[in-house]
Amino acid sequence: MDARTPDLIPDFDATAVIPGPPERSGWRIEAAADTRPSLPEVNRTIAIPIGGHWVRRLLAFAGPGYLVSVGYMDPGNWATDLAGGSKYGYTLLSVVLLSNLMAILLQALAARLGIVTDRDLAQACRATYSPRVNFMLWLACEAAIIACDLAEVIGTAIALKLLFGIPLIGGALLAALDAFLLLVLMNRGFRFLEAFVIALLLVIAVCFTVQIVAAAPPVGAMLRGFMPSAEIFTNPEMLYIAIGIIGATVMPHNLYLHSSIVQTRAYERSDEGRRDAIKWATADSTIALMLALFINAAILVVAAATFHKSGHSDVAEIGQAFELLSPLLGLGIASTLFAVALLASGLNSTVTATLAGQIVMEGFLDLRLPSWARRLVTRGIAIVPVIAVTAVYGERGTADLLVFSQVVLSMQLPFAVIPLVRFVSDKRKMGDFAISVPVAATAWAVAGVIVVLNLKLLYDVMFG
Repeated sequence: MDARTPDLIPDFDATAVIPGPPERSGWRIEAAADTRPSLPEVNRTIAIPIGGHWVRRLLAFAGPGYLVSVGYMDPGNWATDLAGGSKYGYTLLSVVLLSNLMAILLQALAARLGIVTDRDLAQACRATYSPRVNFMLWLACEAAIIACDLAEVIGTAIALKLLFGIPLIGGALLAALDAFLLLVLMNRGFRFLEAFVIALLLVIAVCFTVQIVAAAPPVGAMLRGFMPSAEIFTNPEMLYIAIGIIGATVMPHNLYLHSSIVQTRAYERSDEGRRDAIKWATADSTIALMLALFINAAILVVAAATFHKSGHSDVAEIGQAFELLSPLLGLGIASTLFAVALLASGLNSTVTATLAGQIVMEGFLDLRLPSWARRLVTRGIAIVPVIAVTAVYGERGTADLLVFSQVVLSMQLPFAVIPLVRFVSDKRKMGDFAISVPVAATAWAVAGVIVVLNLKLLYDVMFG
């Protein structure tokens, strides 16, 4: 496709083989670049204007970053942020900030991998590791997607109950119907999908802006909360929530997602074109993740300014927060805005998790199922434990399950982060686009922090 003719996009053949970049010695021969592209139905379908004002190019690349940012503010974040804010005030804001900075770096690396190699992270793993290793990595990633799906089902079910009085079990069953939402959006075009996601993100941002204004948190206390505290590491319960926040913020399946959807742009497949695409894709994801930082911090700040301040330090359930927000803030619409934002978050997360699941399955296994079939399978796996736990333990059980799902996500992070950093640091795979030594050192440090925190969590769970 010629990126110079944005108004003349030819029909795209999803079954066609698209030649990738010149092969480098770092890839296995049998996994050469003449395989089918990632998400072939939308690959290179969005034209990039040549010349003109820089704003036009930024807007042309804007979109993938916002789809990725959805995973950083999904319903799983709500449980961990609410628990952290109500119990420990503003202390864990530093963890929210740290995890967001880690996310900005890792997502920039994921975008770089996809743009330079014309492979998503799953395809890059299949082109590097043995079939046995790839199968184990696929299982780990599927576990992360199921954990994310679990959070979406619980969050959507809770939002439906809060807004419309639908029982949790009924809401969980209704959540299965959103399996078809992505099909409808994708049929309208990838730009329509991006517009839908951005619109819901704006709804979430407006809802929390109103609540922040109503809560009127002390600025000094918030700023101190962004400074790291040694107590986070010495208090096992605080560390558990902190790791949950990291797991809820830095989402492993988002690395696979981002490395794929940046390829929807029809940038010039030359060194100059790829270098330009990396610049704009990184700007897109950084701006979008700053929005995610605002929303995650807002959830924790609202919890700290209302629940922790008033002595309600045990608020870890979304239902509790809904009931207490309006009375404590003195704003009748506060609880409704909270539930509306939660529903928007659940719907958005459905779209991105569906795409990530398709990318992971196709990339690791080269197995292509109809998206509706794959979504129903993963939704079914997530719905069963929600219904079982709700029936036995009630709402309290689903709240604990929601926090636990984020810890599971955190445990899967090393299996995505380590291959990603390894690939983008390898000159044999990336050529002149390999990251510099300082960036590589920072990325490996982030990977090391993630591994150490997960080992600490595993030790505490087993022996503490």
